[in-house]
Amino acid sequence: MGARTMNITLDRTIGSIVADDYRAAAVLTAHGIDFCCKGGRTVEEVCRTKGLDPAALGREIEESLARDTHEGEDLVQWSLGRLVDHIESVHHRYVEARIPVLKQFLEKLCQVHGDRHPELFQIAAEFDGCASAMAVHIKKEELVLFPFIKQLEKAATEGTAAPHPHFGTVNNPVSMMMEDHDAEGERFRRIARLSYGYVNPPDGCTTYSTAMAMLKEFEADLHRHVHLENNILFPRAVALEKQLNNA
Repeated sequence: MGARTMNITLDRTIGSIVADDYRAAAVLTAHGIDFCCKGGRTVEEVCRTKGLDPAALGREIEESLARDTHEGEDLVQWSLGRLVDHIESVHHRYVEARIPVLKQFLEKLCQVHGDRHPELFQIAAEFDGCASAMAVHIKKEELVLFPFIKQLEKAATEGTAAPHPHFGTVNNPVSMMMEDHDAEGERFRRIARLSYGYVNPPDGCTTYSTAMAMLKEFEADLHRHVHLENNILFPRAVALEKQLNNA
């Protein structure tokens, strides 16, 4: 979904905001605002109860909807450093922000709907596995692989020799990261099957529909994230290292 604006007035109900764009749910949940069972309350009422500034809450929701993905730009032309920074600031931070919200939603769904929809327990378990794997994956990239890719680009710019990392060649961490990508892609194919394509059942509540929409968005973001790394960043880093070593 691209950037958009939302008219958040004092008399607007919390439930209608989430119905308009499910992505607002993450902001409301972070402030402990129940948009499901108590979705009929107005922005003014909720902010008064929680001691929040309505204008600040509105801005926070608007910012969450205006998440910048640069989808229209030709990222192939970007420097490796800029691409790395983009992946970290857009995709890694997105994963870290969404995981606790989704875990909370899925836990609630298991408690409320688990007896009628036992597949929710499997979905929650799969997502817990994803959360753990992605936390480790992101750390490996940000602490090891990405800094090395920036060093490669710096060496090319300055005309110096390629750095020699403890892991031998950039191909080694790249291969590991790509295996992780395959595993998480497969995991989300299982989640999509278990949720019947992220469908909210007839007896589902607002939290159910929001969780399904967020899982679908999480998978879509994962696909963009993996595409940027597997198809653009990694091949260019491998080629650059080879070029520097042959110079």
